[in-house]
Amino acid sequence: MSDFENSKSSNGFTSKLWRGERMTMIGFDVAEPEPDLVGFSIEVKSPGARDFSQLRNRIAFSYPAGAGAAVDGNRNFPSTEAPFQKFRWIHFPYRPKDGVYTYRVAKQHMRNDGTLVAGTSLTLDITQSAVTYDGLIDIGFTRNFASSQAYRDQFGNNAEIIPVESRDGPSFDKLDLTNEAGDSVYEWLGFEAYDLLFGFLKEALADPGLTLDVMAYDLNEPDVIGLLEQFGPRLRAIIDDSNAKDNSHKLPGSAESRSAKRFKQAGAAVLRTHFSNLQHNKVLITRRNGKPEKVLCGSTNFTFRGLYIQANNMLVFHSQDVAGLFGEMFDIAFDDPSLFRKNDFSKKWHAVHSEGKPTVQLCFSPHQATDLSLNPIRAAIDQASSSVFYSVAFLSQLGDGPTKEAFDRVMERPIFSYGTVDKRGALELRKPDGSIGLVDFAYLASKAPEPFRSEWSGGKGRNIHHKFLVTDFSLPTAKVFTGSSNFSPSGEKGNGDHLIMIEDRKIATSYAIEATRVFDHLQFRNRMRDAFHGKSERQRAASAPAAITLRKPTALSGKPAWFERFYVEGSQAERDRLLFSS
Repeated sequence: MSDFENSKSSNGFTSKLWRGERMTMIGFDVAEPEPDLVGFSIEVKSPGARDFSQLRNRIAFSYPAGAGAAVDGNRNFPSTEAPFQKFRWIHFPYRPKDGVYTYRVAKQHMRNDGTLVAGTSLTLDITQSAVTYDGLIDIGFTRNFASSQAYRDQFGNNAEIIPVESRDGPSFDKLDLTNEAGDSVYEWLGFEAYDLLFGFLKEALADPGLTLDVMAYDLNEPDVIGLLEQFGPRLRAIIDDSNAKDNSHKLPGSAESRSAKRFKQAGAAVLRTHFSNLQHNKVLITRRNGKPEKVLCGSTNFTFRGLYIQANNMLVFHSQDVAGLFGEMFDIAFDDPSLFRKNDFSKKWHAVHSEGKPTVQLCFSPHQATDLSLNPIRAAIDQASSSVFYSVAFLSQLGDGPTKEAFDRVMERPIFSYGTVDKRGALELRKPDGSIGLVDFAYLASKAPEPFRSEWSGGKGRNIHHKFLVTDFSLPTAKVFTGSSNFSPSGEKGNGDHLIMIEDRKIATSYAIEATRVFDHLQFRNRMRDAFHGKSERQRAASAPAAITLRKPTALSGKPAWFERFYVEGSQAERDRLLFSS
């Protein structure tokens, strides 16, 4: 057992645990599934718990009181009675703790009289820790659940948690909204990224020996702005002033201009720039006596949408060497951003080696030769032999270039791939076997199959904002690319951005699980949207989808078994089953 995976097998039944960021992926495989196999039950014993508790399902074999009555804010059905009919499941501990999580998983079978009986059972454990690599890196993701059944259940689809217009963010009064467990809606939605960001700022503010450098693109979260303002003369800021028609940061009334004014009035040194196109970094750097100590970076803008609506990732590097590279990038840009792309610093990859920890490689833009940063991405996709996971907000806008061409090619290759984008546009990419390998953002609208209910759209603006790629996460050749870069030639040439490459299975696994989580969340919603696309209101009303139920064995239902598609040789579903269980 490693510190990020563990597996066990018995009687042809295999289960594997994978460590994610505050979540665990549980994979299953059955060498020869019996005709009466109806899924898998999962029980978990959390650190410090005395006994196991059951993971619960939202859907069941039947609903005696009606499927609509099954929606009451709870997952009503224990998986020993309503097993999961998937070969993998992601467990989110309600209150994540550091320590050992023990899982007891079992095959569930249905007799001819409709009763369930447990089959082979396996017990295995994995260690979870909030920090990814002590002394090097901590990774966090936003929850991206504003459009979800969970948000509807816990917060009533409240659409007033964010301002309608971005420019109103700095003066927006955040709601004092909590769920029954007492969790703030903002902390709940922001998830681990929220903790990383506010923990970083509050820790730095409390230490008078630290100064802070910030690079911001979108900036409208009032608590973030308020904390930055308190640094006063200890703060230097580079804030975007691009003048895009639909998102002008240059206007005096923009959130970015208003924030910059407040920082200057507090005594901070502020530079407004857009390099050749955008100042697109989202970076915080702490320094002691002028020497960088720690850096926060990634795809997450310091905004309402960035933290509370969008799928985003954030990284905190505790390495002084990594922080030093970001510090050098900041200093060059702060001195004269117009010269950044001509500086030797922007013309190469920078590697940071740490004993016993993965090597971190960084590339900073804008730079003149965009192949410098994009060719490694192309090569990683083309050389992948097992899997490719990605979440790229602007994939449909990449234009010609090495990354777009590589993403197109991977859809035609017989390897497992999952991708999410905010809007596919003209991209309708499918795997060679006809299955879906890419989805875009969607939510459950007014028509949804019971026991599901309509969800809030999350307001206007993008909902998927990740920029990451994972190749071969389960192999020694695993790679992750992430940062603020959109992976596009135009962005690498004109934007102030950072691109991170890490070759490490533990980190690759955490991103692969995040990619799977987001894909699974959207795939069902895409299917529901497509089912009603192009239909009139009358047609929609007449074709309300039937309630979703678990599938019984063929002998009882007369329909194919739920698991049959996972055993079609060469299919995406078969690769899915084998990838996460082996």
